[in-house]
Amino acid sequence: MKTTIDLPDDILHRAKVVAAQRKTTLKKLVIHSLISELESPRRNMDDTEAFVSALSRGSNTEPVGKVHRHEIYDRPIFHRL
Repeated sequence: MKTTIDLPDDILHRAKVVAAQRKTTLKKLVIHSLISELESPRRNMDDTEAFVSALSRGSNTEPVGKVHRHEIYDRPIFHRL
């Protein structure tokens, strides 16, 4: 299936560079990245939970990994108001 994705110029440029370095296509790089992300949703949730826990304690002294903005702000705790 074909689709269109609007990417920021800097991210597209970096993706093309990585694809060239790996001697693959941009399409294959995107597919591989999506599969990796979709197969490890639990890891991301653990990172998010650790980050939110650190925020609730008022401290964040240890790295918790990658946490996306939507994983924090789309949580029910922020919609109680």
